Amino acid sequence: CLNLEYSERRKILEQIIHEDNFSKLVPMLFVKNENEIEDFLENSINAGCEGLMLKTPSAPYRAGTRGSNWLKLKREYRNELGDSFDLIVIGAYFGRGRRTGLYGTLLLATYNPEKDNFPSICKVGTGFTDESLDQLYQILSNNVTLKKNSRIVSEMEADVWFEPKLVLEIVGSEITLSPIHKTGLDLIRKSSGFALRFPKFTGKIRYEKAVEDASTAEEVLALYKGQSKINQEK
Repeated sequence: CLNLEYSERRKILEQIIHEDNFSKLVPMLFVKNENEIEDFLENSINAGCEGLMLKTPSAPYRAGTRGSNWLKLKREYRNELGDSFDLIVIGAYFGRGRRTGLYGTLLLATYNPEKDNFPSICKVGTGFTDESLDQLYQILSNNVTLKKNSRIVSEMEADVWFEPKLVLEIVGSEITLSPIHKTGLDLIRKSSGFALRFPKFTGKIRYEKAVEDASTAEEVLALYKGQSKINQEK
């Protein structure tokens, strides 16, 4: 059985495990790209898990060995960009599991001084403690709007929209081009903006900053070019 590929071993487990209060199979998803991995990681963290285990579907079971067939992806990681962003909370998604009744994930934006609007750049669901989730829920509940503010630029829908007032300090692993997010739209590639990959809340609420003092597309562009230069030199 251990020499069978993972997909076959999973089928056997599904046949013999009867889920109850003591036994449960962890959720599984076959992913095709990085975006699906990021979404699944976000969902797992919102459910109170540490992260994901990435497995090659065709690989056999090998106890105690390391390799590319099994990879851990956890919410703790380095801020590889070397700098943080001050981003504006524009929307939220209700949490699940331990985060039920709170905002489990926040939709964030930069500030565009030329158009005086707030284009989206990422969703963040990591870096929050139970205390900070409670605190942010209390603060943001006072900023809820019935419909999306006309200055918010986002193709993504949110469970709740906010009046853009609150600024958070966020770190991330990389800046990528995105057909969904609107920060820096068309600056590098037509119909694409910037997205912050694996964003994480540092724990700092920037009370002293107005939304007009938040990070801009120009700042994101500078870091994007900087990481591209580093990658070329490797």
